[in-house]
Amino acid sequence: MPEPRHHRVHAPKIDPIRHGQLEVGQPDQLVPNADLHAAVFTDVATSTLAMRAATLDMCRLEGISTRETDWNATRLRETTVTRMDSPVMKAARTEWRDLHVRDSRLGSVEAYEARWSSVHFVDCKLGYINLRGAELLDVAFTGCIIEELDFVQTTARRVRFSETRLSRLTAQQGTFEHVDLRGADIAEIDGLDSLRGVVISPRQLHDLAPALAAERGIVVRER
Repeated sequence: MPEPRHHRVHAPKIDPIRHGQLEVGQPDQLVPNADLHAAVFTDVATSTLAMRAATLDMCRLEGISTRETDWNATRLRETTVTRMDSPVMKAARTEWRDLHVRDSRLGSVEAYEARWSSVHFVDCKLGYINLRGAELLDVAFTGCIIEELDFVQTTARRVRFSETRLSRLTAQQGTFEHVDLRGADIAEIDGLDSLRGVVISPRQLHDLAPALAAERGIVVRER
């Protein structure tokens, strides 16, 4: 029997990124307000990567190692990031479109009030991801380990988790549509009453049953 149309889960629309010929960039170009187009940056090691309000268009970053990244208000478009290691990332009010992040380790990511469209994290280890008040459209996490994901007051549409471990999801006052959690192993959810528009599996529903009962004041007891 076909699934009712109103129950269908719409997957994120994420296209592959294909770069043409790229110019070899230099580390001294990675500065605040930079405007970079069709460049590749490889094996950059620095204590602080300060690029506030920079624009990267059709760029490739590989092997970036830094203690702190300031990407506040950056605009990243048709860009790939591979093997990035940054314990602290400031990414508030960013505009990221067609961005792929792969094989990276990011600690605290402060991405509140960001606007992400067609963003894909693959095989990444992520710490606390603060997406409070952010707008997400067509975002996916594949093969990731995430300590905490903060979706408080987040608007998310077509977001999917696949083969991902998530220790804690905070979701109060979020607005969700086609947010597919079925591929996530979630240890804890805070804000169950805000999960309208989220899709979970029968197993996840079973795991969440005690918390859902407690949320509604339902006492479950053997006779």
